[in-house]
Amino acid sequence: MSWAAHDFEPYVIQKHLGDKVTIIPLYIGSVGPDLFTKWYVYGVNVFGTRLGTDDPVNFHRGWPGVGFTHSPFFALLVGLVCLAITRNKVWALSLGLGWFAHAATDMLDTNGTMMLFPFSIHRVSIGAWRYASEQGRFGDAIAYYGSLGLVSDLFWCRLVLLHFPVLKRDFFESVVYSSDPLWARLNRWFNVQGLMIIYRLGFIYGAGRMIAWMLWVHVFHDNPFDLSWGGPYWVTPIH
Repeated sequence: MSWAAHDFEPYVIQKHLGDKVTIIPLYIGSVGPDLFTKWYVYGVNVFGTRLGTDDPVNFHRGWPGVGFTHSPFFALLVGLVCLAITRNKVWALSLGLGWFAHAATDMLDTNGTMMLFPFSIHRVSIGAWRYASEQGRFGDAIAYYGSLGLVSDLFWCRLVLLHFPVLKRDFFESVVYSSDPLWARLNRWFNVQGLMIIYRLGFIYGAGRMIAWMLWVHVFHDNPFDLSWGGPYWVTPIH
């Protein structure tokens, strides 16, 4: 899986497609496949009772499970449902495109995603780093930020910074604000500075989370790096 990369992708897409898309549904789509399921993948304790799956690998990305949410078919379905409800083509395209971007990025780990669902439940995997959700949230963080997963986050962060005008006020006012009527509604409660905070919030959250986890993994706990393809070596590989 990817961590902060999903927070950065919407801004890169926004920059390249301009007023054909808009950031709020792009961001919702980009985090959507994990939004309501990731807690169950990691597992949580509620009043001494553990709630979670015993098979994170297959539940998260496989079938049966919620792996169908990580597929282009489901991204298309989400976009069509959004269009039927909102009648807004920009929102529908943005939501579906953000959802697809999440599924495509998650192909990079060893678990992969069902890119051909519903015609096939085979998971397509590039295998750059080892999937480690079965290690729990903290173990997953150690594996991800100790492997090429870190490189992925840094790559997407760098892409946003290379397209830095997408974060500037003039781009927001000339492209983003005019392409989505929701911003005009928000403008009733927030001034331009407030709208800019909302607009940049996804990038700020992603950058902050990436830096915080890197510090936690490598500075405060001194965990090792394994930047070899398919690493880290201490995580049991998925077959």
